[in-house]
Amino acid sequence: MDTILPAELVAAARRVVEANRAAGRTIALAESCTGGLVAAAITEIPGSSEVLFGGFVSYSNDAKLGLLKVSEDVLETFGAVSIATAWSMARGALEATGADVAVAITGVAGPGGGTDKKPVGTVVFARAERNADPADMVADKHCFGDRGRGGVRLQAVLCALELLMPGDGEPSDAP
Repeated sequence: MDTILPAELVAAARRVVEANRAAGRTIALAESCTGGLVAAAITEIPGSSEVLFGGFVSYSNDAKLGLLKVSEDVLETFGAVSIATAWSMARGALEATGADVAVAITGVAGPGGGTDKKPVGTVVFARAERNADPADMVADKHCFGDRGRGGVRLQAVLCALELLMPGDGEPSDAP
């Protein structure tokens, strides 16, 4: 296949498209530190339009507020790289699109921007599903370490794709 993306990324995206097509699910994305790479990986797969409803690249806090309706209180209280913000982003993408499932990604890819509490390589994920009990929130924070901006973003995209799999997909700390 002719692609500019790493083979492992395209293979993971292919699994997501095929599994969601078989399940009859549509997906939406709310990306920050990945800058649209999850959507790019999915759209590498022929037939992805049957599955991908759309996505948001909400890189700035203003975009999170305006596009995804993340509350200013959440951003001020917990910060952009937090479970509360990721969950709000996922819920916002779900509501804005009408998709069946939405995944959000926010983090610190580096090389700068890290803090003692949120060092470079910290990425937070959340998944929201239509008609699911909001108490059954799926969200997690991963610390991939400072493996370079590209390395952090690649791991974040792979985790996000895993979360888009139907079933109990949980993000993992892939090496």
